[in-house]
Amino acid sequence: PMGSERTEIRKRQMATTPESPGAAQAQLSTGNRGSNACCFCWCCCCSCSCLTVRNQEEERARRTSHELQAEGIPNCEESPAPTLEEVNAWAQSFDKLMLTPAGRNAFREFLRTEFSEENMLFWMACEELKQESNKSVIEEKARLIYEDYISILSPKEVSLDSRVREVINRNMLEPSQHTFDDAQLQIYTLMHRDSYPRFMNSAIYKDLLQSLSEKSTEA
Repeated sequence: PMGSERTEIRKRQMATTPESPGAAQAQLSTGNRGSNACCFCWCCCCSCSCLTVRNQEEERARRTSHELQAEGIPNCEESPAPTLEEVNAWAQSFDKLMLTPAGRNAFREFLRTEFSEENMLFWMACEELKQESNKSVIEEKARLIYEDYISILSPKEVSLDSRVREVINRNMLEPSQHTFDDAQLQIYTLMHRDSYPRFMNSAIYKDLLQSLSEKSTEA
């Protein structure tokens, strides 16, 4: 969807734009007011209990990406070096690129340069979720995926429209291997339409193709 593609462009622009001093001061001021404000909680001393809860939530958000990696998402998929035929096939269709670990690794390297690697990570996490059969493992992985890629509080949030988010929220009541199917398809389509054409014109792809071509000629 065009809305998701516009959001991707804004995210890449924001990633390279430093936060203004005024905005930082405003956040500091808001944080100070929050620590002294009264609220409903189990302790009458808001300055201690509420700050503790906030710190715990922030720490959990920072841990989610590491927890997902511990669950089996590597920094780089293990794969043999691609052949010239394989790399040429990537130019034929996005599906052929995504079918091979070497293709996904190269594409993921490109996404990293555009600050949108979370799209590939989310897609990979969904693929792993589909392979699970244990109910408790499914529920835990679904929770981690939601916190790391769906939650608006996550720095790795992927761009989804409101309809898909509503579907996910309903599915999370009883998580299954297919909780994120609609979202995964939307992100796959976004990568295909938005990132894949630029990858094919990128130095990452062209350098790899040239290197393999030279080796083939020498042989």
